[in-house]
Amino acid sequence: MKIIGITGGVGAGKSMLLAYIESHYPCRVIYADLAAKQLQEKDTDCYSQLVELLGESVLSEDLSIDKRKMAQRIFEEDRLLSAVNAILHPAVKRYILSEIKKEQAAGQVDYFFIEAALLIEEHYDEICDELWYIYADEPMRKKRLIRARGYTETKTDAIMKSQLREEAFRGNCQVVIDNSGTPEDAYKQIDMQLGGRERGL
Repeated sequence: MKIIGITGGVGAGKSMLLAYIESHYPCRVIYADLAAKQLQEKDTDCYSQLVELLGESVLSEDLSIDKRKMAQRIFEEDRLLSAVNAILHPAVKRYILSEIKKEQAAGQVDYFFIEAALLIEEHYDEICDELWYIYADEPMRKKRLIRARGYTETKTDAIMKSQLREEAFRGNCQVVIDNSGTPEDAYKQIDMQLGGRERGL
């Protein structure tokens, strides 16, 4: 089983390409953001640590963590962001490692994909066989974000500036998938990387 990390700038189309991979190849895909949300649910270690750190003011009526209240709390006190990350990021990586072991033991999939915005910063190269950079040029990314998510140009610019520069992505990833054109063009690049071992071929 090959372990592949997927990263790229916001609006690059990572989710779309992973949906294609999931439907055409025997694989497992984990999204780090979704894993982090699951790990914040009630009765988890992360939940307890986050409530202790941030206080009960971040809880909703059903005692689950309210993401907007949590974001506001972090905004009020800068140091809390690194403290929250210190709780969540290692927990997400431990969860992913445990899922990798399960899939290796089951022997049912050829590929295990990890999608993470901070794939490079969090050193996922230590557990991945290969890192892929999903690239799309800035005008295309902005167009997608404005159309699909309703973001303003100001918001898209701010998000893009907060992410790694293209040189850092290219310098740390072994494979670049150019998703600036049609989906079919990107799918062909993926098929070349995965050897055309599409389910049913």
